[in-house]
Amino acid sequence: MQFMDRTDVTKQIVSTKVVKGIKWSEVAIKVGESKEWVTAACLGQMQMNKKQATIVGEIFNLSDEAVAWLQVVPYKGSLPTPVPTDPLIYRWYEIVSVYGTTIKELIHEEFGDGIMSAIDFSMDIQREADPKGDRVNVVLSGKFLSYKTY
Repeated sequence: MQFMDRTDVTKQIVSTKVVKGIKWSEVAIKVGESKEWVTAACLGQMQMNKKQATIVGEIFNLSDEAVAWLQVVPYKGSLPTPVPTDPLIYRWYEIVSVYGTTIKELIHEEFGDGIMSAIDFSMDIQREADPKGDRVNVVLSGKFLSYKTY
């Protein structure tokens, strides 16, 4: 009997994506959700429903066991080290390190004491043409959740 876990399923998906030249945006269209959410789900960070998992299973030729794993609530957090070493991810870490206190201060000034939800959340990543070099446009939108008194 072969045992697998969510990490094995992610590796299978990424391997098949590379071999077949599949784009995340193509998978998202077939699943019917945003490319950002579908990519996160395929990388093991979101739970798919049966219909979504079945579609992904067909696209990536996954076993029934792998499709079942896509429907399990994952252990979230995919960075292999506390400080990321991948240059692109490190730049996000740098953004939070440099601007985190500014973001916090401005959100609290506008909304009060609370947090931006990463659960009631959406993200949109687009290429923005610029004659000086294309730009990455990232929009993060999370529901504000106030701390309550009790």
